[in-house]
Amino acid sequence: MTIERIGLTKRWCDAAIFNGIVFLAGHVAEKTEGRSLAEQTAEVLASLEETLESAGSGKERILSVQIFLTDISRIGEMNEVWDRWVAEGHAPARATVEAKLASPGYAIEITAVAAKHGL
Repeated sequence: MTIERIGLTKRWCDAAIFNGIVFLAGHVAEKTEGRSLAEQTAEVLASLEETLESAGSGKERILSVQIFLTDISRIGEMNEVWDRWVAEGHAPARATVEAKLASPGYAIEITAVAAKHGL
């Protein structure tokens, strides 16, 4: 079986697909870096959705997510955006942790695993 890679760079790819499963790299808020957690969360979720679509999947096909917040006490702000975004009846397995991220302007990073459509 072959491995398909989307958004391949020298160091990483945005998604790797193997055997109908889509593994997403961590997505961060590149356009809204330094802004509110809510704005960054909305951007990251839109970016995840775009990557999933390009991989032949969608947010209703997400199996699991890992969410990294720089300040876990602000989880409620993130959850407000998340709850509006997640496909009703299709909430994935989820872990949310506090972590130091690659840039001090990033408040959130999200990675996910999803199934392709048709599986």
